[in-house]
Amino acid sequence: MTQLEIELQYLKSEIINMWNLVHSQLVKSMSAMINFDKDLAREVVSVEKRVNGLELKIDRDCENIIALLTPVAIDLRFVLAILKIVSNLERIGDIAEGNARYIIDAGQPFSEKLLDTTQTIVMFDKSISILESTLKAFETEDTKLSRSVFQEDEAIDTINTNATRATVDYLKHSPEDTYQALYNLSIIRKLERIGDQSKNIAEEIIFFIEAKVLKHIHKQQI
Repeated sequence: MTQLEIELQYLKSEIINMWNLVHSQLVKSMSAMINFDKDLAREVVSVEKRVNGLELKIDRDCENIIALLTPVAIDLRFVLAILKIVSNLERIGDIAEGNARYIIDAGQPFSEKLLDTTQTIVMFDKSISILESTLKAFETEDTKLSRSVFQEDEAIDTINTNATRATVDYLKHSPEDTYQALYNLSIIRKLERIGDQSKNIAEEIIFFIEAKVLKHIHKQQI
């Protein structure tokens, strides 16, 4: 095995570790919301520093590989894709942290009726699922699975689109929950961005495997 192959293998294991950590952050933030567990939410906030540290470490490793080992073709595309994927993963970590902070600041447990009406927990589940899909696609180099992420993102977008009207309808009958509803709507808006970040990751996986740049291409052409 060449030095380049060793470094690329290590790089792949590093970003998978980061992926799993971000996934854990997202799962914990959902659990903290369902159970109104502020201690768990605080754990999510504190662990975010590890996510940031991994991003910086992987960035440096990518730069060193390019500068010292001069990868070409698919190896170079892999490193370039990692540089973008790690940024998207860090942003998903930020979203999990931001949602945890909303939970910490909330004055009381979230109404089950509100969560059902706005499909917040369904959206959490879909956000976790889409992140799992990108990880599996990356590990198995499955571009078909990568493309399925675009459809998963559309399902998340639909919940986000309906959330405002659902919140307004809920508040007509429960105006005392206004602050809680606003926190909940903010969490939904953040979860919608996870779909966007995951779609970006899927595009990078397709780029390094197929050498296709999908950014700005109409979805019917993908």
